[in-house]
Amino acid sequence: MYLGLDLGTTGLKAVLIDGERRLLAEATAPLSVSRPHPGWSEQDPAAWIRAAETVLTALAAERDLSALRGIGLSGQMHGAVLLDAADAVLRPCILWNDTRAHGQAAEMDADPRFRAVTGNIVFPGFTAPKLRWVADAEPRLFASVAKVLLQKDYLRLWLTGAHVADMSDAAGTSWLDTGRRLWDERLLAATGLSVAQMPRLVEGSDVSGHLRPALAGRFGLTAGIPVAGGGGDNAATGVGMGVVRAGQAFVSLGTSGVLFAANDAYAPAPETAVHTFCHALPDTWHQMGVILSATDALNWYAGLVGEDAARLAISLGPLRAPGETLFLPYLGGERTPLNDAAIRGAFLGLAHATDRAAAARAVMEGVTFAFCDCRDVLAATGTRIDGLIATGGGARSDYWLAAIATALDCPVTLPVAGEFGAAYGAALLGLMAAEDVGAEIAEPPATARIIAPEASFTDAFRAGHARYRKARTAIQGLT
Repeated sequence: MYLGLDLGTTGLKAVLIDGERRLLAEATAPLSVSRPHPGWSEQDPAAWIRAAETVLTALAAERDLSALRGIGLSGQMHGAVLLDAADAVLRPCILWNDTRAHGQAAEMDADPRFRAVTGNIVFPGFTAPKLRWVADAEPRLFASVAKVLLQKDYLRLWLTGAHVADMSDAAGTSWLDTGRRLWDERLLAATGLSVAQMPRLVEGSDVSGHLRPALAGRFGLTAGIPVAGGGGDNAATGVGMGVVRAGQAFVSLGTSGVLFAANDAYAPAPETAVHTFCHALPDTWHQMGVILSATDALNWYAGLVGEDAARLAISLGPLRAPGETLFLPYLGGERTPLNDAAIRGAFLGLAHATDRAAAARAVMEGVTFAFCDCRDVLAATGTRIDGLIATGGGARSDYWLAAIATALDCPVTLPVAGEFGAAYGAALLGLMAAEDVGAEIAEPPATARIIAPEASFTDAFRAGHARYRKARTAIQGLT
């Protein structure tokens, strides 16, 4: 058996798979977020250890874990776990969605070395500006920092005693030379840090360490089980979805939206606000276009009109051409391609004929056009998308998937029901590390059905996206 642990923002999920990559068992433990000040988002790393103990105890009660042969990790990215020389946690972890370091991020992004080396904008949520904030606001604490770890890598420290990070997670710090896959001494020095304060780097499918005997005894495991490097949550999901080769991609319709494409070469384009990161597998990279409000936009509208979002989506029937009503889904700013935290959403083209269904279609079309924006900036870097696998809660809407397939002019595959997310991808990475196998086992899930573009509406969606782009430009600075 092989174990995957995915440390999310609101919970830790564990899955067990067998050697045929079939799901055997799963367990979850909830986590909460502390927001002591506006724009702050923190968690106590001790809560992650308690959550891990909870899920391992639950799995051990359900299964004999003595056959476990490998462990993989995935988790939320961009955090800052600060340790002293004795590995004691110095302060709560500053999470990916914490915006307190926006000023430091802007200053660092103005230094051309950061984009040139990392291939990415220095976003406020990334790790490096958080450390600059700590240096400015908590200088005594900053002077005691011996190691900086990412979230899942603190779990690794507990499991193995080793300070290690994988390439995909490290690429979201603003310290990694993403093309060469190593820490950059100059960028670290610009943040007041050194390579000695960073974890050792491994590929996601490599062995990063081995399970400590004390933990093995507690949960009925064999001491010395290899723990894989693992991956950041989206990279691990890419492994779980079999999106590991050029041309493969997935679209995630969750609270936020992600268009994720695998690449066999490094092709950064930071000016587009596309994320260009190392994948969780050797000699592979990935790019992501990220939109901040996907199903969140439909949930907002459904609440506004007193309707259930799922029922609202089902009631729309078959796909229709975009109407005159247009929606910009920028409820909390936008990442790709705008990198604009201040822009806000809008309805345009409202008329007497705009009823609840028409507005709902406009909301879903607006999110779809935001994915078109992501597709366009990925294509500008040379990234190709031959097909999309759909994941996330919004993938339950046939209307939405048909709109995406038609607007992007790309077939969308809906997988069979099952677990193919980050925890599953982490388990696959654990299998790779334990058995010395590679990307060949990361296969796309079985297909339930394929939603093809509706050719009769292709031109209408292309025209709708053109209107969307004009509206997007017009509204910037007005909200």
